[in-house]
Amino acid sequence: MSLFISTAHAAGEAASQPSLVTNLLMIAVFVAIFYFLIWRPQAKRAKEHRTLVESLGVGSEIVFAGGLMGKILKIEGDFVVVELSRGVEIKVQRASVISVLPEGTLNNL
Repeated sequence: MSLFISTAHAAGEAASQPSLVTNLLMIAVFVAIFYFLIWRPQAKRAKEHRTLVESLGVGSEIVFAGGLMGKILKIEGDFVVVELSRGVEIKVQRASVISVLPEGTLNNL
């Protein structure tokens, strides 16, 4: 049995090991893939959403998470008061706004 183990061990030593440069190159490739496919697009979307939330104003027609649409009546810090229909007002977080509609969209629906 020891005959087979020493033969296998000797064969393993004969195989060449990857160089340090190859290992570093592989790590750099994985970091680049992670950056360009995951982190950069997510950061771009977050920046666009932050810009959208900061641009909200009274009278803006918006769509927020859940698909509800309404018009902003009042801005109170991190919250907005939205009129869904005449006399129906709710308070939602500004961050839940997913898009701003063109003026007059709600009147045409």
